[in-house]
Amino acid sequence: MPTAGEPAPRVSLHLLGGFQLLHDDTPVVVPRGLQRVIALIGLRPAATRSHLAGLLWPETPEERALSSLRTALWRLRQDPCCPLRTDGDTVRLGPTVRLDVDDLVETAALVREGAVPRGAAGAGRHDLLPGWYDDWVLLERERLRQLRLHMLEELAGNHLTAGRHGEALEAALEAMAAEPLRETPHRLVVRIHLAEGNAFEAVHSFYVYRDLLLRELRLEPSPAMTALLDDTLAPIRRATRPDPPPPRRTDRTAKPAPRAPTSPSPPPSKPRGTR
Repeated sequence: MPTAGEPAPRVSLHLLGGFQLLHDDTPVVVPRGLQRVIALIGLRPAATRSHLAGLLWPETPEERALSSLRTALWRLRQDPCCPLRTDGDTVRLGPTVRLDVDDLVETAALVREGAVPRGAAGAGRHDLLPGWYDDWVLLERERLRQLRLHMLEELAGNHLTAGRHGEALEAALEAMAAEPLRETPHRLVVRIHLAEGNAFEAVHSFYVYRDLLLRELRLEPSPAMTALLDDTLAPIRRATRPDPPPPRRTDRTAKPAPRAPTSPSPPPSKPRGTR
């Protein structure tokens, strides 16, 4: 523990890309069972003990789950690097602990307000706790994935509006790499190329996405994306459209074809008894 006059240790908790607890940049070894407790408390700072116990041990009776939580918290408090603080019925990370998930949420909020934070395109690039399959992890992982996708798309839009086409393309490609079948980043890439005057790049990007969508989902791009290239492709479509066949003409001066001769009818036979 720091003595009087010494600066408080820097503690950071990383959950994106895998669990890691750092104490003054030095990794702290935490057993897997206690990692789950710390990670959940970091993601649910306002949760009560009953809620935490129910999420950590969902198939265990409540009293036994609460007992397991008390034991886990006691074990964590024995370590001087414990990052937790107890406040009545709730447990949360200490005020000096920096959580990388919070950095992603704060960056997304700034982008939503129209700002362009430095390094925003790379924020949250890794999934939350890969290899963990608890229900609460899966839910938070998808929430953060969607948060990052929307942040990257808004960031690309902000750059595009300001005429920073290179930065806009970087953010759109980051979103495309995170979810290749999502149409919005592909649509942004087409818009960026058109804004730069690169018609070939725009058309190429459109058809690359169209081929991917047909191959993977048997779907066509939306009308909104197709409409982006209407003006660009209109001359090509007119040039490649086949000409209608000429109308058939009838020659009124032509003589009708002669009718085939018919065989003469045989003469009527005379009735018998006549001469």
